[in-house]
Amino acid sequence: MQWILLAVAILAEVGATLSLRAATGGSRRWYIAVVAGYLAAFSLLAVVLALGMPLGIAYGLWAAAGVALTAVLSRVIFKEPFTWVMGLGVALIVGGVLLVETGAAH
Repeated sequence: MQWILLAVAILAEVGATLSLRAATGGSRRWYIAVVAGYLAAFSLLAVVLALGMPLGIAYGLWAAAGVALTAVLSRVIFKEPFTWVMGLGVALIVGGVLLVETGAAH
């Protein structure tokens, strides 16, 4: 259950961040999605932590997946640049998260 809630928190954070980009370039109505998304993301992250997931794992995955997904989706949705250097950065993020996860005492 913790992992599902963490995945939903990540998706809410990514949605809020993409909505923030849409709000700055368009309708102010997007700010409703920004507030709702970040509120959901942080609330779900708090629930995940309350259920016992270690902070280093939960926040590391939340932040890393958020950065990677936001970079890729901003390319798809907003046609922002995604260079090979950015791709390498995303790969390093994934590798770093895997190292943190495998290095954690279970």
